[in-house]
Amino acid sequence: MSKMRGVDSFNRLWPRRTTLQIPDGEKCDLLSLPDLVQAKKTQRDKDWPMIRRLVEAHYFQNQTRPKPAQVRFWFQELRTPELHLELARRYPAICRRQARQRMLLGTAQSGKTDDLEQALLAEEATERRRDKQYWLPLRRELEKLRHNR
Repeated sequence: MSKMRGVDSFNRLWPRRTTLQIPDGEKCDLLSLPDLVQAKKTQRDKDWPMIRRLVEAHYFQNQTRPKPAQVRFWFQELRTPELHLELARRYPAICRRQARQRMLLGTAQSGKTDDLEQALLAEEATERRRDKQYWLPLRRELEKLRHNR
């Protein structure tokens, strides 16, 4: 697992890292939030609720005075229909521009929660399939090695 699907190389990730200081004073370097969200787009069930919570937490921490890059990030990564609808109402021009990259944002502009929820589920299913396809050759290779022992 030296290369995660859809995630940049270590040399590109490192400058974007987030550094936290824990209570004992030690510093920890972590993936930036956008990189972590991308890394979590896997076929594993436990990753999708985590993406939702991470992006929601970021939204609620920064919603009062967001930077334009944060608003774009939310439009591209939120998994919560209600928050998408709220963002589309607050930032209609940005939503229209971002809809070129994430088609389901057109549904957010329409205000139809059920349709948006279905679009988010379809997007998740597509990402899960892509992840499965990405790892399939490696799994085959590992199986081959296991059987050749």
